[in-house]
Amino acid sequence: MAESLDDAFEFNDQDYYSLLNVRREATLEELKASYRRLCMLYHPDKHRDPELKRQAELLFNQVSTPPCHSVEGWEVVERKRTPAEIREEYERLQREREERRLQQRTNPKGTISVGVDATDLFDRYDEDFEEVPGGGFPHIEINKMHISQSIEAPLTNSDTAVLSGSLSTHNGNGGGNINMTVRRVTSAQGWGEVEFGAGDILGPLIGLKVFRNLTPRCFLTAQCGLQFSPRGVRPSCSLMMARHLDQNTMGYLQWRWGSNSAMTTSLVRDTKSSHFTLALQLGVPHSYLMMSYQYKFQDEDQTKVKGSVKTGWFGTVVEYGAERKISRHSVLSATVSMGIPQGVTLKIKLVRASQTYLFPVHLTDQLLPSAVFYATVGPLLVYMAVHRLIIIPYTQAQKEQELELQRKSSATDIAKKKQEAESAVLLMQESVRRIIEPRSSMSLCLCSAWSKTLNSSSLRPLSFFYVQAGLPGFYDPCVGEEKSLKLLYQFRGVMHQVISADTEPLRIPKQSHRIESES
Repeated sequence: MAESLDDAFEFNDQDYYSLLNVRREATLEELKASYRRLCMLYHPDKHRDPELKRQAELLFNQVSTPPCHSVEGWEVVERKRTPAEIREEYERLQREREERRLQQRTNPKGTISVGVDATDLFDRYDEDFEEVPGGGFPHIEINKMHISQSIEAPLTNSDTAVLSGSLSTHNGNGGGNINMTVRRVTSAQGWGEVEFGAGDILGPLIGLKVFRNLTPRCFLTAQCGLQFSPRGVRPSCSLMMARHLDQNTMGYLQWRWGSNSAMTTSLVRDTKSSHFTLALQLGVPHSYLMMSYQYKFQDEDQTKVKGSVKTGWFGTVVEYGAERKISRHSVLSATVSMGIPQGVTLKIKLVRASQTYLFPVHLTDQLLPSAVFYATVGPLLVYMAVHRLIIIPYTQAQKEQELELQRKSSATDIAKKKQEAESAVLLMQESVRRIIEPRSSMSLCLCSAWSKTLNSSSLRPLSFFYVQAGLPGFYDPCVGEEKSLKLLYQFRGVMHQVISADTEPLRIPKQSHRIESES
């Protein structure tokens, strides 16, 4: 064991805050006090056995290293072992930094919407298409598409240019437009932007938008524009005022004049567990009353369920659906929309980072119970099947692969830490005995500790250590894995035992941990 200890105590491989058993925010006095305590414990002159004396010298030199390299206000961090590993880590961090910088500078956003007409699944014209080849199968087609993209380009510290464009088609007819916006931040209270656009249908566009904070709880947005078309110039104008009613509630009042003139007022309340919206619009040609509610589950997947009802001159529409995070950067949602005279539509949306993919599937022009049933149950069954048969096995395989790589990469470090812990235990035995014996009736001694990972039924010893001695003698044999800890300790001459998750706080001693004498 001692033959390889020389290689185990390298300066670049240590977390010195853990070695000194202090928090990372520790003061210089706390560092010095811990250093003096460990130096007294590991001092070579305290051990007569040649082997223990040699191990004590190595541990003593290791503990003496942090004060030689600690500077107040600087954080001691863990380094790699070899120059090649240092260079590889630096290059990886540099690539990630450049990717984040490019993402922040351009801030790309995009939307792809593909409309699917699947009404033939429920409203079939059998009499007209009996003799058409393939008429026995439902006819499903893509009847509309929309693609939009925008990127930002910082010009100065206060000026930003935004380039955006879109293409759309519906039943064989389509068009597109491109827009250029220049935004200037005038002060901490507001900003303004000028927009120039052109399209193959509506013609050139010139617009102006201004944002201003009126008070710390109220802001105003004003916008006006001129749209040039073959039919003449179409002016438009809008004004919106918003106010914080409380910490989680916002009130909005908007006036819009132009081709779709309207007055809209809305109330939005957003909390940690719910989101509620109430809106009323009076205008030409659309007037409506809308209410929506969203409940947010406090789970790892950030699951949300939502429902809304909207009624006006156009009819009534009821929507309900769910949203769930399926990966680190992806969110999937499904919404069923049904109303009169709109019919039933299933909307599937996938948000991947700043890109949005939308698939509205129009099922029927009428309000058919069968369409509502399949639109609700179908996506749920498909998601459950894909999640159980594909997503869960894939994520488990990824986690196992990462854990295996982590085990291989940390095997050498764990072996070194095990050697260090065993050496520390041997050196502490005499000191612990001297501390415990005079106070054996009242002392608290942690006799042993074991760890067990979630995927294993075997217990791994963590080594022995005295609580008052701190972290020396303790090491983690399964780094990065979720595990539980089994602790056996003695208090007032009575044995106690407890099992706890490694991330949960543990307070000892407790009466509930006591082991009965007969067991």
